[in-house]
Amino acid sequence: MDLGKVVEYGKDGKELWSVAAPSAWAAVRLKNGNTLISGNQHGYVREVNRQGEVVWEIGKNDLPGISLYTVQEVTRLANGNTLINNWVGSVAQENWPTVVQLIEVTPDKKVVWALRDWTTLGPASSTQLLDEPGAAERGQLQR
Repeated sequence: MDLGKVVEYGKDGKELWSVAAPSAWAAVRLKNGNTLISGNQHGYVREVNRQGEVVWEIGKNDLPGISLYTVQEVTRLANGNTLINNWVGSVAQENWPTVVQLIEVTPDKKVVWALRDWTTLGPASSTQLLDEPGAAERGQLQR
């Protein structure tokens, strides 16, 4: 995160690939070979190809009525949509209840649903999806 990039290393410890990514929190290799990256302090989700080019991105203020603050976990769903875990890192605690915590968006950046439930979830920053087909330990959830 502090290096401002995502790096893939081989078994020998040598760098295979890297891409600039300010305060990246998570990076998930997708089945299509691209990488889905979440931006911790910059509030973004971006998909980059093997050449490091951004092929899809949602920025801090791209979703009407929803601001991204500290994006941590991101998941590409089987239906092609993306689940975004939006945490409250830079938000004063008294304003936390105004922050949307989970957002599902379509590839054309339309919000399918958004969840804000501070009573039940508190300041959660990750999710475990129980109804997605496939076994994560076999790489089958990499969309």
